[in-house]
Amino acid sequence: MRKKNDKDMPQARGETGERVARIPETVPIGVELLGEPILNKGTAFTLAEREKYSLLGLLPPHIETLQEQTDRAYDALKAKDTDLERHIYLRALQDTNEVLFYNLVISHVAEMMPLIYTPVVGEACEQFSEIYRRPRGLFISYPHRHEIDKILDNAMVENVKAIVVTDGERILGLGDQGTGGMGIPIGKLALYTAAGGVDPSVTLPIILDVGTNNQERLDDPLYIGWRENRISGDAYFDFVDQFVQAVKRKWPQVLLQFEDFAQPHAEPLLAKYRDQLCTYNDDIQGTAAVAAGTLLAACKMLNKPLSAHHIAFLGAGSAGAGIAEQLIRIMMDEGLSETEARARIYMVDRYGLLHSDMDGLMAFQQRLTQDHASVASWSSAEDGSISLLDVVKNGMPSILIGVSGQHGLFTEEIIREMAKNAERPIIFPLSNPTSKAEAVPADILEWTDGKALIGTGSPFDPVTYKGESHHIAQSNNTYIFPGVGLGVLACEATRVTDNMFMASSQALAELSPALTDPTAALLPPVSDIRAVSRAVALAVAKQAVADKVAPARSEAELERCVDAAVWTPAYKTLT
Repeated sequence: MRKKNDKDMPQARGETGERVARIPETVPIGVELLGEPILNKGTAFTLAEREKYSLLGLLPPHIETLQEQTDRAYDALKAKDTDLERHIYLRALQDTNEVLFYNLVISHVAEMMPLIYTPVVGEACEQFSEIYRRPRGLFISYPHRHEIDKILDNAMVENVKAIVVTDGERILGLGDQGTGGMGIPIGKLALYTAAGGVDPSVTLPIILDVGTNNQERLDDPLYIGWRENRISGDAYFDFVDQFVQAVKRKWPQVLLQFEDFAQPHAEPLLAKYRDQLCTYNDDIQGTAAVAAGTLLAACKMLNKPLSAHHIAFLGAGSAGAGIAEQLIRIMMDEGLSETEARARIYMVDRYGLLHSDMDGLMAFQQRLTQDHASVASWSSAEDGSISLLDVVKNGMPSILIGVSGQHGLFTEEIIREMAKNAERPIIFPLSNPTSKAEAVPADILEWTDGKALIGTGSPFDPVTYKGESHHIAQSNNTYIFPGVGLGVLACEATRVTDNMFMASSQALAELSPALTDPTAALLPPVSDIRAVSRAVALAVAKQAVADKVAPARSEAELERCVDAAVWTPAYKTLT
């Protein structure tokens, strides 16, 4: 929508008091109004509105309700032949009529989430240049680095409260997609609203276009990004700093989420900026929180604390390390010393188990190494490397977590070994999209005689094994980040603390259906995502107050703040 000052965009409420689209004091008319996604009502404009805003003749005469529009849009969506076509249709609807888009998504949320985000968003990012139709958000390219303030001024919305930014280098498990990575901030913010209830008129997706090293993108005649190899080193970090400082000047209270930055950049950027503004990295902290919440649910179900488990990771990048560090904190809260907790974590990457004699490890990896003297005998390889199978056989972990981004690395031999270590092994192939999962649930259940507790990063249908249906928990960040965003904005937090993510994990674990039904999934169904986000938001807000990064409020006041912040897709009469 066009830029509006806050005073020009008073908060609107629907007939029942729900928070709805902001209405400007001066509403555009005619085709300009139809081009404003947050104001456009399409065939739902009343006759009085059509007369007042010069819409007569621009729309067919029948006046529809939002529900009638939603039903028609759903039928049109279902008529599409492929999921990518459905993604394109939904994006076009979002760019045309946001209220209708969100009402459609929320009405069929379990069906829509895979279409607007994982796994389909991966293909959409790969083909972003081919399917590009209409601008959304901001494209900040390196050649324009001296004009970032001006670019921010050009944003289509003035009162920005939440930004998701990426540089497109580590898109899901697909790697460098350059400007195509813009599909991720767009999708993430759509879930901020659909799953969390964050007002879409205060959100802004941003891509930092620093080039791409993906030769396929560079050779593509339709590629719409900056056609150069990625900048690196000091030039890269200086560019990101120019961006962050400009954001701080323009929107000092904004929530800035870093998304899909590569390992060498993700940790340093989070460390540098987390105390400068309200910011977090979802791949590190959100992934850790949802994995921890799902694991805590499994531990509660088994009546065995996390501190009683040994945990093996396949993938020792920023996501895996972020999960490991959060699990270490939980173990320490349960009574272990830091040394004892770290001894229960085995991090395996492409070169094998991380240990104290390895060279070239990054700082965050060095904190997660095993003492080489204690694990050297585990190796079955001539070069002395210690494979995941070696770790499973010798370390005997009862929890296995995959964040490798590589399909099929949880082999039958490894999973059967896991089943020897525990009566009910906990196995989480978390890499997404679906094509990157370390193993599929059907195989894991087959190889563990139906006993494994499973969490995946992408959605999988229930699996029937020996006549029993097993519901698969999608341990996806969507269970965390929309609630974190809602909670941060509702309580006016100025920082995002580690404790706030710990609180989100605990809140998620308490909602596990498996706590009352052993055959149920470890996480609530996606259809309950807005209720989950509310619970997470309240836990985050309470922790923000406890951590003194938000104004002091009682629990009852925080509940009112969270509920008041929830946006609902409903049309507001313009007359």
